[in-house]
Amino acid sequence: MTQKNDIDRMLLASRAASRALLELSEDRVNALLCDMADALESASDRILEANSKDLERMDVSDPKYDRLKLTASRISGIASDMRSVAALPSPLHRTLEERVLPNGLNLRKVSVPFGVIGVIYEARPNVSCDVASLCLKSGNACVLKGGHDAAASNETLVEVMHEVMQRHGVDSNAVILLPATREATAQLLQARGMVDLIIPRGSSSLIDFVRKNAVIPVIETGAGVCHAYFDRDGNLDMGAAIVENAKTRRVSVCNALDCLLVHSSRLYDLPGLCSGVMRHEVVIYADDRAYDVLTEVYPSKLLHRADSRSFGTEYLSLAMAVHVVDSIDEAIAHIACYGSGHSECIISDSEAASGRFSLMVDAACVYTNAPTSWTDGAQFGLGAEIGISTQKLHARGPMALREITTYKWLVKGCGQLRS
Repeated sequence: MTQKNDIDRMLLASRAASRALLELSEDRVNALLCDMADALESASDRILEANSKDLERMDVSDPKYDRLKLTASRISGIASDMRSVAALPSPLHRTLEERVLPNGLNLRKVSVPFGVIGVIYEARPNVSCDVASLCLKSGNACVLKGGHDAAASNETLVEVMHEVMQRHGVDSNAVILLPATREATAQLLQARGMVDLIIPRGSSSLIDFVRKNAVIPVIETGAGVCHAYFDRDGNLDMGAAIVENAKTRRVSVCNALDCLLVHSSRLYDLPGLCSGVMRHEVVIYADDRAYDVLTEVYPSKLLHRADSRSFGTEYLSLAMAVHVVDSIDEAIAHIACYGSGHSECIISDSEAASGRFSLMVDAACVYTNAPTSWTDGAQFGLGAEIGISTQKLHARGPMALREITTYKWLVKGCGQLRS
């Protein structure tokens, strides 16, 4: 009961802080974020010490280990993203639409914050800073609910941000970190009236749990089962480079490649397509046609026959599936069956093929001759991201400043009465 009351008090304080944020000028928010970025870099040793405690509790072979790990360069990257957010134009108070009715009423639709945004995430401490910077810039208070794997890292990052907020005279309750417990998660999902929006970032099981248990609106993000389709008109050298980059750049992120689809007319180019991932010792689960070709060249310890579980799996590790198709429409149908609506790509020199793929594939991001690893708010020029939305209502794809605002109508009259 004590923890429940404590969390209620934290959430109510966050609601009050969200109202205070409305009065901050854009210049003041930008200065706050820039000072936060400087403070994070200055506190690198302190942050890395906390992060090492978290890393000690996790098996190095766990796919989440790389997500959890912080380095001096990664902290600098977090700070750089925060400065990028500060440099972006404010998403608030934009006139989205304006018109005057025949009776003289002036209607103006303007962008405003949601209020309080709760973000539930797993072993990714950088999310604490990304979310805080995006929410502060967009006038939202944020409630952070990280996983126990990153508890020490998250606590230290939030402490550093709070120190800067206090120096700037900004209510630190605008960025709060809940205890890393399941009970805190359950309470956050039920906090109607105190929290306006929930965004889960993590595994499909986390997202499913949030969707089933929240009484607050939810935007689903994170889970990515990503495909690359090598078309009959694909360039082999380009295809091999795209497959390698999409699979091995960072294996534990949601935009990493999970399944390579190959047109049957290019079946014997499969060893070349997989040459890059072979150097990284990627495990391949291949269907029968792909297996028969790869078995001649791919290391036997890394090559397995695919089964019913091989497709539709988000591997988050040095593993992927390979499936041979007889047409572009079969590739599109495979993605429709097994994809998660995150990111998909086609490798083809045919404008007709890439046009059909782009039209028919239902995903937040569809690429032609580029890897799915580009799906990232910072890479899209959005500063940072609060998540990759895989749903269709309100926001889709990388969610940044504009996607975490809503709007209201401002109506100005001169005494008009409705008959």
